[in-house]
Amino acid sequence: KASEARWRAGAPLSPLDGVPGTIKENIATKSCAVPLGTAASELTPAAADAPPAARLREAGVVILSKTTMPDYGMLSSGLSSFHKLARNPWDVTKNPGGSSSGAGAAAAAGYGPLHVGTDIGGSIRLPAGWCGVVGLKPSFGRVPIDPPFIGRVAGPMTRTVDDAAAMMAVMSRPDPRDTMSLPEAALNWTLRPAEAKGLRIGLWLDPGYGLPLDPQVRATVEGAARTFADAGAIVEPLGPFLTREMIDGLDRFWRCRAWADMSRLDAGRRAKILPYILQWAQPGAGYDGMTLYRGFAQIGAMREAALKATAPFDFVISPVAPAPAFPAELASPNHDPAAPFEHIAYTVAFNMSEQPSVSVNAGYTAAGLPIGLQITGRRFDDVGVLSLAKLWEALRPAQRPWPTA
Repeated sequence: KASEARWRAGAPLSPLDGVPGTIKENIATKSCAVPLGTAASELTPAAADAPPAARLREAGVVILSKTTMPDYGMLSSGLSSFHKLARNPWDVTKNPGGSSSGAGAAAAAGYGPLHVGTDIGGSIRLPAGWCGVVGLKPSFGRVPIDPPFIGRVAGPMTRTVDDAAAMMAVMSRPDPRDTMSLPEAALNWTLRPAEAKGLRIGLWLDPGYGLPLDPQVRATVEGAARTFADAGAIVEPLGPFLTREMIDGLDRFWRCRAWADMSRLDAGRRAKILPYILQWAQPGAGYDGMTLYRGFAQIGAMREAALKATAPFDFVISPVAPAPAFPAELASPNHDPAAPFEHIAYTVAFNMSEQPSVSVNAGYTAAGLPIGLQITGRRFDDVGVLSLAKLWEALRPAQRPWPTA
């Protein structure tokens, strides 16, 4: 009603005034608890809105709900010790992905047009790809977030590229609480489709480690490459640039970081954590300082490798995930806490390199499951990435109707 009155008076707070949206539960909203997807959390109401929620509320967005996530955001799955299982609206026997699992499912199911997720290794793009929606991982620091952390960003999850851009126009406004954020930039978030002619686009199909690429995913991404080439782009292969040492080192660092938090809990509360996550984190208790440092150093190695490999190209296209959506009850496609990150090879490097990267639907499997196309640009070229994604929306094959109950 308040929004309606502002529009009638010709004084809306923003173009998003009155539009319904959701916020991932790890982004604080005033007076709501922040359970982080785990039954181990104490449900203490937050004192204030975190920056993404604050910007949207200031713009008049009607926050419909908070969306679910797995324990501590450390799964690409809708599995949680606190929430009921999140499922994929395209096929409820399948997983929506994660850790922005509720946001991806909500966008695909039509719970309003605007959704906010977070991403430290693929947690926006993976559910976006598996749910057939648009999910932007902005350049690191483009969207202020609290608390900030290496590689961690907040970004929009929507049904269209234009809606994602409209959210970015609001969410990218500054907030001093993010001590790692970028300076405010005068970016034009009113998109025009990119001009394909002359663009140099890298086609990245082999990341260097991880699960094998599903033939249907490969064929869909190769088809997208041909479409861009037919539109005038220069499409060239980009070889593998990640190594087993990089992802295993990052895994050890993340395990140690997670165990540092979990070890502070009393035994009863710790026992409530999802067993898969607890089993994954516990080895972090035994790592010595040198192991931890070498693991942390792989962030820099991954960053340098990604920036060097992608430097010759204006954009890089790739799969979002190596395989389509997997069974809903699993924690990851291979469901193995000893090898937890085999499915994030296409996404995680761009968190560490700080490059903007978006998932946009490219096609469907024979069973009707969405297949995401990832478009990655140079650091800080968020508008360019969204503009190429908007061009892809115009070039891609006809989309299927959104799922209904």
